[in-house]
Amino acid sequence: MLSNIGELDTIITETVTAIENGKRQVFDIAENTRIEHQRLKMELEEVRIQVTQLVGEVDSLTIDEKKSRQRLAEVSKNFKKYSEESIKKAYEEAQEKQIRLATLRGRESLLRYKRNNLEQSLRRLDNMLNKAENLASQLAVVTGFLTGNLKDFYQKIGEMQQVQQLGISIIKAQEEERHRVARDIHDGPAQLLANIVMRAEFCLKLMDIDRTKVKEELHALQHMVRQSLQDVRKIIFDLRPMVLDDLGLVPAIKRYIEDYQGQYGLAVELVVIGTPRRFSIAIEVAVFRIMQECLNNIRKHAQATMVAIKVEFLDNKINAVVKDNGVGFNPDSMIKTGKKECFGILGMRERAQILNGEINLISAPGQGTTISVSVPLEGEG
Repeated sequence: MLSNIGELDTIITETVTAIENGKRQVFDIAENTRIEHQRLKMELEEVRIQVTQLVGEVDSLTIDEKKSRQRLAEVSKNFKKYSEESIKKAYEEAQEKQIRLATLRGRESLLRYKRNNLEQSLRRLDNMLNKAENLASQLAVVTGFLTGNLKDFYQKIGEMQQVQQLGISIIKAQEEERHRVARDIHDGPAQLLANIVMRAEFCLKLMDIDRTKVKEELHALQHMVRQSLQDVRKIIFDLRPMVLDDLGLVPAIKRYIEDYQGQYGLAVELVVIGTPRRFSIAIEVAVFRIMQECLNNIRKHAQATMVAIKVEFLDNKINAVVKDNGVGFNPDSMIKTGKKECFGILGMRERAQILNGEINLISAPGQGTTISVSVPLEGEG
């Protein structure tokens, strides 16, 4: 049984590696396609403007050419009335306008052909981009499933139903998180970087046209780079707060609470008892993620106006309590009915159990919710 699990883990690891390589290639294809799409879109706008201008010129010249033909017909019909020079001039003007009109119509046909080809190319790129994004999403689902903790499923076969529900929720959470990160990157840094590339190209062209405007464009470019940097830093913090690695648990919780209050306007009070110190990264990440999940649940479901957090550092354990004044709920009823919200509680309990800790939840309708977690510190310090 164990050897089979080991072989399965090896196969899964190799499969995940291949899928991750494929995801990177798909992402590269999507990004290159997006850049080409932006370039063709700009070119199409320029061609459309040229076509509009040329159509106006053709319409105006068509009227002039018709008048010149009418003039030529008049002098030809009454040749005795007009001099040879007048007839010659009328003929040359009519011929010159006919030639110009034919030339403009030829240019108009070429531009319309170019415009149609660009529109077809944009539609093909749209289709390609959608396929690449769908494929990346599907690969993320497969990767999330394969990288799940399959050994726990084998070891806890007696609890298969609950573990299966938790596994499905984890896969969905992983996919939602990946989708959120991909969307944040696409809507933020990726768009800004594409714009930066185009603005940089514009600055290069502007150097030969109007150097006085280059400085203004460079200032705009600098602002876009700063904005992109801020977006990247926010995404990195959401994925893994660097302050957690650099300064520890309490500074990371404080930073998260500051951002949380600023973003959602919900009052959060933090009390720290004892002397904070550094622990293993497994303990710090677990406690931080539990605090994060508590605050996310309060924001989504509690309808609270105030949250109180207490973190207590003892010699042999860490205690943390999160209490809100929200609407509350019936924990037993929620877990029995298998509501989506219970998976967050199961996930927090799973994190604590991995560290031999425990979580207690007290709640009732109309009485708010209190979640307490205790994690032992054997081998720490």
